[in-house]
Amino acid sequence: MFTIYDWIYGIAQFSASFLAIIAILISVSLFKSAWQLKIMGAWKYLLFALILFAFEEIAGGLKTFGVIAHLPFITHIIPTFILGLLIAGLIVQIDIKRGWIR
Repeated sequence: MFTIYDWIYGIAQFSASFLAIIAILISVSLFKSAWQLKIMGAWKYLLFALILFAFEEIAGGLKTFGVIAHLPFITHIIPTFILGLLIAGLIVQIDIKRGWIR
């Protein structure tokens, strides 16, 4: 049986994943601009990080309610890729600011 903490934690994870999915739907319009405009080059990486974050939140909620088993890639590998994408986006944005990417 689930405790109150498990229910609140699971609902919070599903709420975060729902908000992440809404953010993905809103940012779909940025995909075309991100590939056309060089100044938005960092957004390519940030949008993919957002997609992975939504997947991470959904998988975390399913894991909390026992729908899926604990898999190490859910808690370690995917956040590593998200962090890598954030760092790559930051580096690209710094290069754009310096004028190295035109």
